[in-house]
Formats: sequence, structure tokens, C-alpha cells
Amino acid sequence: MSNLRQRTLNFLEIEWATYIERFNRWPVDEGRKRVNNQGYAQFRDMLAHVLAWWEEGMGIILAIAEEREYKRKKYDFDEFNAGAVAKYKSWDEAEFLAHFEKTRQKTVTDLKSINAAAWENKRVQKWVNGIFIEHAREHLVALSRFLLLDTLQNGWATYVEDFDQLDDEKKKEFIGSQGFENFHDLLAHIVGWWEEGARIVNGILNEPGFSWQDPNTDAFNLELTKKYSAWSHADLLKHYEAARAAMIDVASKIPDDAFLNLNIESWLAADVVGHYDGHKV
Repeated sequence: MSNLRQRTLNFLEIEWATYIERFNRWPVDEGRKRVNNQGYAQFRDMLAHVLAWWEEGMGIILAIAEEREYKRKKYDFDEFNAGAVAKYKSWDEAEFLAHFEKTRQKTVTDLKSINAAAWENKRVQKWVNGIFIEHAREHLVALSRFLLLDTLQNGWATYVEDFDQLDDEKKKEFIGSQGFENFHDLLAHIVGWWEEGARIVNGILNEPGFSWQDPNTDAFNLELTKKYSAWSHADLLKHYEAARAAMIDVASKIPDDAFLNLNIESWLAADVVGHYDGHKV
């Protein structure tokens, strides 16, 4: 589980370390809209929510690593989240942000100190994935190159394998929940949107005056299903990997300021990160 250890540390030392700075680059109205869409009145309320789950989770993670008893809870998430916001409501802004950063740094130190066996513990893995990795995707308010590449090189990299590991009943249940007839059609849908996203991003970057029309979602999805219906599954799997590699190339090479372009940022955030969680196995 060394990969999970390093990946988690990367999230804390790269993604979360720049999270506030990246959000603050947006115009005030844009930032407010994104936070409101997350269900929070202001950015610091969302940070309080994130912080509270870090504190809660690390208490459990360290107890497991140190083989101490800890209280198992059944969480009322709405109540917990409301309590997190209320807890820090009266804090001075500078004091709160300093506490957030201090907690992040301490979390890095604590995670580096826990033994290798703890990383093999399923409960530790669940907490780490939930509060550091999945939480970053869930509360994406300013896409980073790091998060874009991580989703492509980790989440999407094992996507087919993750599906293949399900038993037949769970495969059927998953495909049904996704609204597709079969996994082949779902992969066609994913690949097609990657290719459309890459086309638009490259067009914005490389063609002055480039314009496009957002596809009608239902019609485009139907078109993709038909387009790849005659392909063998083996050929589609190869194409999936080629399309993923192409998206990695886009994510690696676009200039830093492209992440401040609302059209580019929103396409990549939706096409790669949001789409992964929307179709996560």
C-alpha cells in the first residue's frame, strides 16, 4: 500500500497545500458561485468542513496505527457538517487560515510517522481515501494540474480492472445504475467525451477565434454508443487507453494559465474529474 501512502502525502503536500491560493485567483463572484454550488455560504465554511473531517479521521487513523481503542461512531453527516461550520464561525479569518495550514502540516508529519502495517488496514484506507483524496474531488472549486493528472493516472487507470473485479451480479447492478446497456457502451461514452474535451481545449489554446457548441448531451451519448457499437471490445479497450494517454498529454502540456481560463478549466474538471466520480465503480 506504499502507493496509497505516497499518493495521500502528495494530496496533502500539493493539492491541499495550494487549494486556498488557487481558489483565491478567481474573481469574487466566480468564487462565490462555486462555493454556493457546493452548498456553503462562504469559502471558509467549506474549509471548516474539510478541516473537521481531517481532525476526525486522523484521530481514528492514529489510534489504529498505535493499536489504541477508539470510539466507533455512526455519523449524521448533516449534523457533523453543520457542527464543523459552527465550531469555527467566530474565529478570526487569519487565525482560522493559520489553523487550517498548521493542521495540514501536522497531518503530513503524522501520516509519515505511522507504520507500514497501518496502511494495509482497510479502515485506514477508507478514511484516507475519503478525507484526503475523494474530498479533494468532491470539493473541487479550482482545478489543478495535480488533481487532473492524479485522476487520469490513478482513478481512470484502473477503471476497467475495477469493473472486471466485480462479480456478475454487481456488474449488472452497476451498469443498470449508470443507465447503459453494457460496459462497452459506458466506455464508448467516456472515450467520446474525452475526445470532445481534448478537441475543445486544444482548439481554445491553438486556434485564435476558436468557437464550439456544447453537444446536446442525450444526442451525443446516443451518437457515441452507435459509433463504437461495431467495435470489438478488445479494440475499444485499446482505444480507451490511447484516449486516456492523449488526455494525460493534454493535462501535462497545457500552460499554467490555462487553468484560469474558465472554459478550459470547466471542460477538464467535468470531463475528467467529475466524470470519474459520476461513473466510479
